[in-house]
Amino acid sequence: MALGPRRPRSSIGVPFCRTRTDPLAASKLSGILMDELSHTPNGRGADEDATDRSYVGLAKQIHDLIAAGDVGPRARLPSERTLADRFGVSRTQVREAIIALEVQGVVEVRVGSGIYVADAPDARSAMFKLPRGLGPIETLRARVVIESGIAALAATERKDSDLDRLFAALRAMRENMHDKAANEAADRDFHLAIARATGNEMLRLVVTAMWDNSRADPLWKKIEEHFHTPELRAASQDEHQRIFAAIMARDASAARTAMQAHLTRVIGEFTQAWR
Repeated sequence: MALGPRRPRSSIGVPFCRTRTDPLAASKLSGILMDELSHTPNGRGADEDATDRSYVGLAKQIHDLIAAGDVGPRARLPSERTLADRFGVSRTQVREAIIALEVQGVVEVRVGSGIYVADAPDARSAMFKLPRGLGPIETLRARVVIESGIAALAATERKDSDLDRLFAALRAMRENMHDKAANEAADRDFHLAIARATGNEMLRLVVTAMWDNSRADPLWKKIEEHFHTPELRAASQDEHQRIFAAIMARDASAARTAMQAHLTRVIGEFTQAWR
């Protein structure tokens, strides 16, 4: 970082004041996260969609209907809303169950068209095994709550060096817009840099775990096959820029709002096929 004679200046050429880290910064975390938990997207209550944690049972029920011949090959399954009403579950649980079935080759998701029973004859008779662990949409919802609070805290605690790391990640994402792997790596660097800017090591570890665990999930990989396009990467670039600007301006409220909007939009894009 190049320093001028009077005021520090980041490597992106924007002057700002040197941050003095509050030794009690970690004590702010509880209040911020509790506030986020009481203001989840779309006004969702803490008890709503409690069944989202278990999509495996629903996937097996749908699989059993297909295996029994109740729904034939190439047939279009009912809509997400209809399935949710029929089984008495949330729409998120339906989405994750359908993703799991697609991973197994039981159904085929056609973006903008719907969900269809796979044509392969072994899709209905093979031993049915589902990936275990948290569903990808559940993980994204957790990120909305947790990372919104982290962005707010980062805005108040960040240092000059944190801005440099964030800008480097933004630049790498922009330069690799058509390289999915490189763009995703830079995306990860950006979110981890925000967590690091809080000065709270536990938050950095939490974000790292959420990011890396989801990317190792076959359900997540199947979602990205459908929706991780250059157009969506461009939308994320704009959203990341707004998050960066809020953190640079030390505007905790704007940083929280920008992060929440970004991750909520990702959830919406990743679930559009089932609407």
